[in-house]
Amino acid sequence: MTSFKKLTFLYLLIIYSHLSFAQEYDRDVQSIEAIMSALTEVISGPADKERDWNRFIYLFSEDAKLIPTQKTESGEVTYHYWTPQDYVKMYQKNRGGTAFYEQELHRITESFGNIAHCFSTYAVRTSENGPIERRGINSIQLLKGKDRWYIMSVFWSNESDEEKLPNKYLKMN
Repeated sequence: MTSFKKLTFLYLLIIYSHLSFAQEYDRDVQSIEAIMSALTEVISGPADKERDWNRFIYLFSEDAKLIPTQKTESGEVTYHYWTPQDYVKMYQKNRGGTAFYEQELHRITESFGNIAHCFSTYAVRTSENGPIERRGINSIQLLKGKDRWYIMSVFWSNESDEEKLPNKYLKMN
């Protein structure tokens, strides 16, 4: 096979695989409710089940960011920036083989035109029906493109002993 044919074949294979993901995951990005549900579903699961990372990445814009925050023991607020691909690598390295279940407890959604913001309270468990191990809030920014929604960023903070979640963010959906 000539180099041109090999390159053309590789190009067509990449396009086909992208279209295959688009068809498979298209339902996940048709509404705010769908993309928010898909985000929670795709990161949750038992220890022995690999997450569908292609589905996860498909939810995000090309230059999306995931931004966890935390306070150090001295009270300094720190944060990290991850691309969706960086998040996958971090998860596989640090949490792979661990059960993780995130449940949305409450959500406030504001939208205008082609943008939306979801302030989503979550609870995390390490067994499907086990005790809640931590809670916090995800601040999720969304963009409505021509035919779908994209996650632009997920910015989150866990609850702490010093900063408890206000009741208005704990009302069950």
